[in-house]
Amino acid sequence: MAERMLKFTVVQRQTPDKRGAETRSGDFHEIYADFIDAKAKEQASRCSQCGVPFCQSHCPLHNNIPDWLRMTAEGRLEEAYALSQATNSMPEVCGRICPQDRLCEGNCVIEQSGHGTVTIGSVERYLTDKAWENGRVKPHVARADRGQSVGIVGAGPAGLAAAERLREEGYKVTVYDRHDRPGGLLIYGIPGFKLEKDVVERRTQRLADGGVVFKLGFEVGKDASLADLRAEHDAVLIAVGVYAARELTTPGAGSTGVAAALDYLIASNRRSLGDEVDAPHLEAAGKDVVVVGGGDTAMDCVRTAVRQGAKSVTCLYRRDKANMPGSMREVANAEEEGVVFEWLAAPRALLGEADHVSGVRSARMRLGAPDASGRQSPEEIEGADFEKPAQLVIKALGFEPEDLPTQWSAPDLKTTRWGTVKADLRTLQTNLDGVFAAGDIVRGASLVVWAIRDGRDAAEAMHRYLRAKVEGPALAAAE
Repeated sequence: MAERMLKFTVVQRQTPDKRGAETRSGDFHEIYADFIDAKAKEQASRCSQCGVPFCQSHCPLHNNIPDWLRMTAEGRLEEAYALSQATNSMPEVCGRICPQDRLCEGNCVIEQSGHGTVTIGSVERYLTDKAWENGRVKPHVARADRGQSVGIVGAGPAGLAAAERLREEGYKVTVYDRHDRPGGLLIYGIPGFKLEKDVVERRTQRLADGGVVFKLGFEVGKDASLADLRAEHDAVLIAVGVYAARELTTPGAGSTGVAAALDYLIASNRRSLGDEVDAPHLEAAGKDVVVVGGGDTAMDCVRTAVRQGAKSVTCLYRRDKANMPGSMREVANAEEEGVVFEWLAAPRALLGEADHVSGVRSARMRLGAPDASGRQSPEEIEGADFEKPAQLVIKALGFEPEDLPTQWSAPDLKTTRWGTVKADLRTLQTNLDGVFAAGDIVRGASLVVWAIRDGRDAAEAMHRYLRAKVEGPALAAAE
């Protein structure tokens, strides 16, 4: 029976059941259960169907959230899924890992009125998981072969989103990636307790079944240069993300036992996937672990360390909890699982010897006067240092671009002063003809949902460019 809308005054906000901290801390399975059909419809019926949907405008993909919530409440699940996936290449992924508390749900009108936000992310996940379960996710059907090919470097969310759109338009699409599985950070960077890997694998398999060719274990700069790819394809998309770790500058930062966050997460995800990983320095079992940083990657690291059986897990962040860049939902999950947060603390030195780290000496901080933007800078409190034991220290300070012009033997490829690839904001084309760029390699480290948006936008720009090569600019623009 269809639910009526605007039930937020009589139906309380409810998320899917969450496994208890003691149970979930022992494995890498997702922590939230699925909505049952009745509960998804009930929660969707809380939507106020407001005239100006801030949830939609604050979603990078501008998903038509109010309409597919209404369809869900009315039991029109096939239509709701179709509308959801029309603007999003991976709605079930975004439903799991988007920081909805900072995006759609955080801007929900009924949240602002004190009734508690609609559980948008959980309904989004439910719709697509149900569509997979009931066979509503159809194979890709490409248009007639256009006789042109595209090379995409990077099999992460931006590259996969672009590959889907370009293949649908009838282009031959080849995706190159240095790893042995497609998915990028969705496979190797995000732990299974947030995103189980079969969710990603069924998406990439769907692309392969639809004609997208994956060349894995392929490193541009070693197996081919950028010039080689340009000669091979009619257009090339750079969607490699940013993976160079920002470094600690404290004494002792080069000691054994100090690891980059991504190296640590990749090793953990590989073990979960069944790979042999001979890297005991990237294993937390039985160790005191200190993670430095306050973003979502830091939360992934602390929660992974708990599951690996760490003796203790501490997160150091130089600002306070209110100024933390990571999702508050993830912070709450980590606290439930036993992670200790040292707010307003910054590492001063890593203790131990070159062949092993034994602890972290940190300074207590306070927030100083706000600058012109209103942001308060942390300042050290003299004489308030403290020490924490640590046999594993994980650097989760963010990521920088790799030096692509040098690595790819492409000195003419222009980059910004931050090292990101310089691309036209309108066409997403670089200074090299037929070479486009999208995702974190252009905007810097950001969210998966922004990478999907950028990949889709890049596909549209490449489609216009490729049609213009065949039909001429005037005809291409007229369609």
